[in-house]
Amino acid sequence: MTEAANVPEAASLNPRPIRVLCVDDNRELADTTQLLLNMQGYFAKAHYAGRTALEDAREFKPDVCLIDLHMPGMAGDVLAAELLKLGQQPPPILIALTAMSGDLYRVVTTAAGFRRHLVKPVEPQALVRVIEEELQSSTH
Repeated sequence: MTEAANVPEAASLNPRPIRVLCVDDNRELADTTQLLLNMQGYFAKAHYAGRTALEDAREFKPDVCLIDLHMPGMAGDVLAAELLKLGQQPPPILIALTAMSGDLYRVVTTAAGFRRHLVKPVEPQALVRVIEEELQSSTH
């Protein structure tokens, strides 16, 4: 992070803030993650259901999506696949942020197109670090 503005380097070098969708049926967690990322210089939005996140993604065009796996209505792996079908270029970086651990869930997230599988709870600094690592390794 840059010291002067306390903004992640990728966000400060980009002509627009990095856009992040935070999707979790746990409203408190989604809202807290949104607040944390906005304070770090990202443009983050919280959604509590996969369907509304998918609808918003068409206009919002997120660079990064933090997605819980087990949500009512639309599971996180289904949401991930649908987000990739939108054809956004470059496609959003998908990061699973879930309570589900274990090899089976990692297979599911990998198959759905997630680049990372983080198990809750995740320290705020660790989450920002993962996002920064993924942004630096992508074409965003």
